Amino acid sequence: MANEKRAALSRSIQERGKLVIAYSGGVDSGLLLLLACDLLGTDKVYAVTLSSSLLPQREVAAIERFVKERGVRHQFVPFPWQTNEAFIRNPQERCYYCKREMARLLYQIAAVEGITTVAEGVTASDYEEYRPGLRAATEAGVWHPLAEAGLTKREVRELAADMGLPFAAKPASPCLATRLEYGERLTTEKLERIESAETFLHDLGFTQVRVRLHRGGVARIEVNKNELDAFCEPMLRERVSRGLKALGFSYVTLDLEGYRSGSMATSLSPFR
Repeated sequence: MANEKRAALSRSIQERGKLVIAYSGGVDSGLLLLLACDLLGTDKVYAVTLSSSLLPQREVAAIERFVKERGVRHQFVPFPWQTNEAFIRNPQERCYYCKREMARLLYQIAAVEGITTVAEGVTASDYEEYRPGLRAATEAGVWHPLAEAGLTKREVRELAADMGLPFAAKPASPCLATRLEYGERLTTEKLERIESAETFLHDLGFTQVRVRLHRGGVARIEVNKNELDAFCEPMLRERVSRGLKALGFSYVTLDLEGYRSGSMATSLSPFR
C-alpha cells in the first residue's frame, strides 16, 4: 500500500512542476524534499528553513550539512515571531497564528522565485492530532502532498528507509514552543532554557527527550519508555536535578508515562 501511495505522491509532485518546500530538518519534510529533487531536479525545488529561537539550534548544523551534501537550493530565512503578540501569549490556538505568518513569508519567497506552490511535510497522521496550524496552512493554500497521498508518519519512515535515507529513524524535533504550557508567555529566555535542558539530557545519552515547562518554573521531563529505568540510579537523578536547576528551573520532575507527542494538549478535552 505504501508503494501505491508513493506512486501517487510522485505523480502529484511531477504535476506541480516547481516547489518551494518548508524544510524543518525532520523526516517528513526531508523525504518530501529529496523526492521532489529526484523527480523535478534541484533547479526546480527551493527549500526554505525559517530560522529563529523556535528551531532547536542543534538542527541548524545538520540542515546546513544535509542541503550541501545533496546539492539542494536552500535558504535560512529569519522568522520574527517576537513581533506576533497573538502567538507570544501562547493560547491554545498558538500554532494557528505562527503558521499563518510562516505561510505568508514562504509565499513571498515563492513569488521571488517564480514558483506558485508552497509545500510542507504534513502527513495523514498529523490530522489525527490537535494541530491548529494545519487550518492556517490550509487557509493560506499550502500544499500537503504526503497527507494528500494518504501517507502516515510510519509509512513515511518506511519509505525513507527503503530509499536508504540516513534520517529515516531520526527522532522528531518540533518547534520549541510546543514545550510550554498553554498560557505561559513565550520568551526567548524560556526557549533557550528548554533547549539547554534538552541538550543536557541528550549529552547524557537519552535519545528522545522533551523538557516541558509548566507554570512556577516546573520542568517535566519526558524520555522514551525504555529509558525511564535510567532514573532509578540515584546519582543520575541528582545530576539531572542539579543540572536543570542550574539552568533556572525551580522544580524538576519525571513523567512516568514517558515521551509522547502532543502531551501538552492532554487537557484539551475536545481532542482526547
